[in-house]
Amino acid sequence: MPALTLSLQFARFDGVAAHRAALPRRHVARWLRAALGEDVESAELTVRIVGIDEGRSLNRAFRGKDYATDVLTFGYDSAPNLLADLALCAPVVEREAAALGKPLAGHYAHLLVHGALHAQGWDHETGPAQARQMRAQERRILQELGLGDSWKVSR
Repeated sequence: MPALTLSLQFARFDGVAAHRAALPRRHVARWLRAALGEDVESAELTVRIVGIDEGRSLNRAFRGKDYATDVLTFGYDSAPNLLADLALCAPVVEREAAALGKPLAGHYAHLLVHGALHAQGWDHETGPAQARQMRAQERRILQELGLGDSWKVSR
């Protein structure tokens, strides 16, 4: 099991308490550890839960897209010593979870796994084959965590 240094941060936004409750530190660490590949010896990850304004600003500044998205990954160093920041936009995550009929914590788990995979070089935007591979990896990890198929509506 790789060593994990985790900084879990919550910005100030309306409804932050529900997001804090959905993200106990021990669960976030467990989800992230499960997503770390065999070649990762240590990981230093910052997870920041943000509101709409910060999420939109980050997406605009770093991806040139003028809207808030669910998760952004900023990778700085790769395996064996992974260093990355993950920014998750709480209102977007909450809206998506409701639309999918998933518990908020379950959707956060999926997006944290997704972001951690991006930090390790997985990419779903380079083509359909890579998207299928990344989706399969996410499913495998989430099923190992007992969270079921992340791409289907929850029971």
